[in-house]
Amino acid sequence: MSRELETRSQEKRATATLTASDEYVALPTDLREVREVKLNTTPITVLSYHSPVALDQKFSSGGTGKPLGFSIVGDELKLRPVPDSSYTAEIIYIGTVSALSDSNATNNILSRSPDAYLYGSLAEAYAYLLDEQRAAQYMQRFTMALEEIKVDEQRAHYGTGSLQISSIYARQNAAVES
Repeated sequence: MSRELETRSQEKRATATLTASDEYVALPTDLREVREVKLNTTPITVLSYHSPVALDQKFSSGGTGKPLGFSIVGDELKLRPVPDSSYTAEIIYIGTVSALSDSNATNNILSRSPDAYLYGSLAEAYAYLLDEQRAAQYMQRFTMALEEIKVDEQRAHYGTGSLQISSIYARQNAAVES
């Protein structure tokens, strides 16, 4: 489920202290996808993502300064220009679904959609027992449960209101009238 879903409970924030002359900083261990990296400066500086090669090409001087771009190299964030002093970076990211264990008996998905865990478990159990028909039946239900979670998350992010599009002509007429 962690590979398939991007739920609100997976959206997280982490801070990292950037050190002068160190272009790398460790990423959160549960990171799946970076949404945004920004420096908590005044005003806030939002860093732009570049591939590792593009980052080196854009900031080829190798100088120091306030970081403006980042890339991901392994489990680290690579910053350019190289920080010239200490900064606090905020990383907004999608993490993994919290795993269930003896010390963590629930997570947001189990609380809100227990059927997803039930159907996924049954699909795996019947696959193990070599009952392909029942495995396929529960895999279909598991897939449907995941799709319902995705729709629920989309509604939570964007609401259920209708999309409003105004024509360029209506906006031009409104501008002329005012």
